[in-house]
Formats: sequence, structure tokens, C-alpha cells
Amino acid sequence: MAIPWLVLLLALPIFFLGAFVWAVFEHFLTTDVPATLQHPAKLRFLHCIFLYLVTLGNIFEKLGICSMPKFIRFLHDSVRIKKDPELVVTDLRFGTIPVRLFQPKTASSRPRRGIIFYHGGGTVFGSLDCYHGLCNYLARETDSVLLMIGYRKVPDHHFPALFQDCMNASIHFLKALETYGVDASRVVVCGESIGGAVVAAITQALVGRSDLPQIRAQVLIYPFVQAFCLQLPSFQQNQNVPLLSRKFLVTSLCNYLAIDLSWRDAILNGTCVPPDVWRKYEKWLSPDNIPKKFKNRGYQPWSPGPFNEAAYLEAKHMLDVENSPLIADDEVIAQLPESFLVSCENDILRDDSLLYKKRLEDQGVRVTWYHLEDGFHGSVIFFDKKALSFPCSLKIVNAVVSYVKGI
Repeated sequence: MAIPWLVLLLALPIFFLGAFVWAVFEHFLTTDVPATLQHPAKLRFLHCIFLYLVTLGNIFEKLGICSMPKFIRFLHDSVRIKKDPELVVTDLRFGTIPVRLFQPKTASSRPRRGIIFYHGGGTVFGSLDCYHGLCNYLARETDSVLLMIGYRKVPDHHFPALFQDCMNASIHFLKALETYGVDASRVVVCGESIGGAVVAAITQALVGRSDLPQIRAQVLIYPFVQAFCLQLPSFQQNQNVPLLSRKFLVTSLCNYLAIDLSWRDAILNGTCVPPDVWRKYEKWLSPDNIPKKFKNRGYQPWSPGPFNEAAYLEAKHMLDVENSPLIADDEVIAQLPESFLVSCENDILRDDSLLYKKRLEDQGVRVTWYHLEDGFHGSVIFFDKKALSFPCSLKIVNAVVSYVKGI
């Protein structure tokens, strides 16, 4: 009986080494690290680790051990959380929705500013623990009461779970601001990546709600605000840039919206969007709205392929305003609060920020735009990771802190 165990012990290191070698090969065969990025070797290392863990997760999923998303979330939630002596951190549940409340310990002569934070991760990754350091920093440095909202994720939950959880938890908090010592006239909603999409969707949905305090400002950090056109200049230019490739984004989008992955090409080619719908929203989605300087490298003009009705019937909820808040009516956009938009040059979602910026400005909404030439998608999560941090990581966080402190 000792021989099978010996074989297993010898096989495991070979298995893990083989998976890592595969990840390294995949990185160098499929990944583009732009020259404008600082510390490219560090980003390559992080991306190899990311691909390695995803590869292991996919293998475990095929073996029936656990799903890839749950495996990754288990790993990033195993990191020890540091306590901050300046804050009281409380885990709560608003109904079934897990939330984490960050409150400064020092007394305040008046109610504090409030921040509602929606974390990123594409509904695949991310959690209260994963974003604890970022939210802790924002609460402490802005002297604000911050609520971070957890939400249901794939593979167990799909659209509209994310939107519903964040909306319900946000409303619960807004109705109880006095309980948490929050000034009802100074509530900021903030989100990163898919969390930025939630910021846009929820802020729009709350327009005109007389029974709730009005949102004072919205902060969107490289948000995903439209699923109509995945051939914008930034999607073409940065389609293979870590840490969010176009292939991974489309796969995550399909998983969240419960769309079969066989329709990925139809989504990429725009054949799932009816021609009349394209014509209706082209004025907001067109690459013509992107400043010329952002189209100087590697962009080829594009138009959608022939309409595929079967693809539309499978993926039409992708075009709902909750999933594509960029297409909200002018009347809604015009009532939105002042906004802070962060975009990164080396991010496939760069142009989502540029298009949303234009939509807001066209309707008279005050916009503060912060663009990083050396930034990339997901960089903000590394701001407190010391050796794994990037200059752009801390720049984004400090820019957000500076903006929020002005509210």
C-alpha cells in the first residue's frame, strides 16, 4: 500500500510544476506588456501567477473538486487581514447580504461623510476580505464611514444577483444613515471595475427617489459600462494586456449573464445587437466619440457583422441598462451627481470611461477625470502590497482620497 502513496507524492510536484510551466508558456505566447508600463517584469510575474491559479482552478473544476472561482476566492481570502487601531470594523448582514462597515474611532463634532463601496472582480473574484485593505485606507484617510457590500457571485449566482444585492444593501444603508453617524448630504458611491458598473447602474436607478437621500458624488474606477461594442480602440489595442484580456472579459460576462460560451464570437463581433438598436445608440457608442490621440496605435475601424437573431435571443439581457448603463436616457444622465472617473491607458476598458465621461459632460454633469498613462486594469488592488505594488496603484488611491475629501 505504500507504493501508491509514494507515486502520489512524487506525482504531485510534477503536476504543480507542469501547471506552472503551462501558465508561463501561455503568458509569453498570448500576453502583451506595453512598453509604457512601469515594472513590466513584476506585472509579468503577477500575470503568470494569475494564469497558474486559474489553470489549477480549471483542473480542479473538471475533476469535480471545486469550481475555479471558488478556488481563487479561497486563496485570496486566506490572506491575513491587518487590524487598524484607528478604525472599528464590523461585519454585518443586511438581510442575507454580507457587508463590512468601517468607522473611525475618533469622535466627530458632526456627522461624517459616507462611502458605499462596490468591489471588483467581474463577479468571479473579489470579496470583502480581498478589498479590505483598500476600503480600510479609504475610510481612514478620508475620515469617512465606509460600507463595503458583498454580493453573490458565479458559478452559483448570475444576473441580476449582483445588481439586486448592491441595490438592496445600498437602500438599507441610505435609510439608516443617522444610525451610523453619516451626513445624508455627503454620501459618495464608489466602485472598481465591475463595481464601477454597479456605481453607474445604481446611481441611475436612484434618480428621482424622493424617499432616499440623494447621492452626492460617484467615483468610477476603470468601470465597465457597456456590453454593446467590444471593438472600441482600447479593446483592440489592449486585448492581451494583463490583468484583463478581452477573452477573459467576454468569458466572465457570459458566465455572469448565463450565456453559453459558444456565443462569444457573436458578442465580440456585435452580431447579437439588432441593426435598429445599433442605430439608436451609435451616437453614444461610436469610436468617433473617442479623442483622436487614443486611436493612434493599433486601431482598425470596425462595424458589426450580420445580425444573428439566435445570438440576440441568447444575449439580449446584455443590452439592458443595468448591464450597459452607458445607454441610459438623457433625462436620467442629466440628473446624476458630480462624478470622478479613473481610466488607465493600458486597459481594455479605457474607452468605456471616455464614452461615459462624454455622456455625462454632454448633459451638464460635472466630471473630474483622472487618467494614468502607466496604468493597467486591476492595478488599484496592489496599492498596499509593498513589493507587489505599482506607482499607478497608489496614484489612483490617493487621487480618489483627494477627491472624496473635497466632498
